[in-house]
Amino acid sequence: MNEGFTLWFTGLSGSGKSTLAKMVADELRARGHRVEVLDGDEVRTNLSKGLGFSKEDRDTNIRRIGYVARLLARNGVVAITAAISPYREIRDEVRRSHDRFVEVYVKCSLEKLVERDVKGLYKKALKGEIASFTGVSDPYEEPHQPELIVESDRETPAESLSRLIARLEELSYVRRNGAAS
Repeated sequence: MNEGFTLWFTGLSGSGKSTLAKMVADELRARGHRVEVLDGDEVRTNLSKGLGFSKEDRDTNIRRIGYVARLLARNGVVAITAAISPYREIRDEVRRSHDRFVEVYVKCSLEKLVERDVKGLYKKALKGEIASFTGVSDPYEEPHQPELIVESDRETPAESLSRLIARLEELSYVRRNGAAS
């Protein structure tokens, strides 16, 4: 059985966290790993219902995601999270509670996020119509030393996936494709 670990995607809304999480989940499943994706929107609906967007509520949400990810990872599952997780202190707290943890910063320029935003949330936030919008009127603290930075405004999802898989192989969290079991 493969060892579990937590793969923690962080980045602004619309940066590509969920897209990349799904892609890497599919690749890891194809390689024989047990995988569970904890998407930020789904977690808010099912695990953190009732929480708002204050700093305290956001911290509570991230701690809950981290707790579930840790349980999965210690039981041999690759726990993939895709949540904005805007505050560095809480991400680092979650990291310290895990044995095997990989942080991936999905970086994207605000200009590209506005361009991609089909719901128009960034435009509304920039006009002041949405309060506490991460990256506009609420802070997003970039990670200091993530295991990988992918720049979703400069590379395709396939290029990001390739770089991510290579990094996981380099860390010996996944075997190189074709390597003996």
